[in-house]
Amino acid sequence: MTTKEHFQQHISAGYQTKKDFFVLGTGILEKDPVKEATVRIPLKTLNRHGLIAGATGTGKTKTLQVMAEQLSLKGVPSVLMDLKGDLSGLAGPGTSNDHIVWRSDAIGVDYEPTGFPVELLTISQEPGTKLRATVTEFGPVLISQILGLNSTQQGIIALVFRFCDIKKLPLLDLEDLKEVLQYVINEGKEEIKKEFGAVSAASVNTIMRKIIELEQQGATSFFGEVSFDVNDLVRQKDGKGLISIIRLTDIQDRPKLFSTFMLSLLSEIYETFPEQGDGDKPKLCLFIDEAHLVFDNASTDLIDKIEAIVKLIRSKGVGVYFCTQSPTDIPDNVLGQLGLKVQHALRAFTAKDRKAIGKTSENYPISEFYDTKAVLTSMGIGEALVTALNEKGIPTPLAHTLVRAPISRMDVLSESEINELANSSNIASKYNQQIDRESAHEILETKLQQAEETAKEKVASQNTGEASSKGEDNLFEELSKNTMVRQIGRTIFRELTRSILGTLSGKRR
Repeated sequence: MTTKEHFQQHISAGYQTKKDFFVLGTGILEKDPVKEATVRIPLKTLNRHGLIAGATGTGKTKTLQVMAEQLSLKGVPSVLMDLKGDLSGLAGPGTSNDHIVWRSDAIGVDYEPTGFPVELLTISQEPGTKLRATVTEFGPVLISQILGLNSTQQGIIALVFRFCDIKKLPLLDLEDLKEVLQYVINEGKEEIKKEFGAVSAASVNTIMRKIIELEQQGATSFFGEVSFDVNDLVRQKDGKGLISIIRLTDIQDRPKLFSTFMLSLLSEIYETFPEQGDGDKPKLCLFIDEAHLVFDNASTDLIDKIEAIVKLIRSKGVGVYFCTQSPTDIPDNVLGQLGLKVQHALRAFTAKDRKAIGKTSENYPISEFYDTKAVLTSMGIGEALVTALNEKGIPTPLAHTLVRAPISRMDVLSESEINELANSSNIASKYNQQIDRESAHEILETKLQQAEETAKEKVASQNTGEASSKGEDNLFEELSKNTMVRQIGRTIFRELTRSILGTLSGKRR
């Protein structure tokens, strides 16, 4: 048996699957693709998460695009984080050329230009359906993360959330959070001290300044009603899975806003989706581009919680895929949970780079056909080292793979096309109606004025001239009543519990 025949048999046997799959590409031996050495990815194991890594310009984004396409064709919805604005072309059919014809023939797949059902989502001012969440739903852990608080300040935020949970006081937006923080060091100082202990006014004022900084970064439009229902991510159109693209191009310089939003989305999905175990295909796949932003500057405690979410969320039928330049960007405990690894080329320009390449190569199975370290630095664009899990959960052989070309547009949509796509959304009208905050503040002010007038009337009616504390509502009770008026959405405070990341669970009943 020749080396080529042995390689073909080795790869074909390793990637053989009895259930549904999609073809990612074909194996390469000695720089030549071997058509029969097909690299198949079984749908059954796609809830075991994955990694797409490689240097800039090596084809990571196109691989992500291919995977989203193939999942959609199999009826599996996906969510894509688009920080660079590269992925909108999924909505339009691709264009063939000589190189694509050669690549498709070498892999043994047909090239049929196809556009896919796409929903544009945004947490900023980009065109698309607005993603919002209330401060209460976000939770104390992620609010502390996004504000960059120290341990003392985190304790105060935890106190505030606990206080508001007990008192059934919703925190809809950042104005609400600032209002309650002011309360705990002013009118409610003694009440808070009696129940929770003394709170440092200096620490609260520091938190207030950080909230203002966050507002200046545009976060005001993200916090509030109507909260996004993650069940709207799990849709199909004409039998194809919906591809939800979260456009984040205008928040590249605000990594904490992006990373904290991503963690809240993961937590919300985990808390909302029912248990389904290991099915024949995933319910949803999430692709987190620039994944290092999620882990940079994250505390050890937060990373531990992310690891727990990654471990547990697969039982909900959800696969999470991290896209980054190097596997070393992902903490080891999280990296060890990733079943599919697609490693594009790395560049060795410095001694540090060469050391990182050596460490990267250790993340992959040893191959009898090539030196992993050498292949890592010599692969061309659209080539990758691939290892997955077969249907029995066993890692497949490491395959130097020629990845298939996307069948959707590899260029971005024009501005007019993006606006047209955003305007054609079936759910935009559901979420793009923002609550009139000025109106809500007016209601709050009116209620407070009414409470003040009522208190004056009670004092005037006392024959002794002494006010009875038992007959009057204190300021917090009025604040609670009035802020409750502001809750016009779906956040229902009954049987409050908080998830691993501190987000509100069981919020939609």
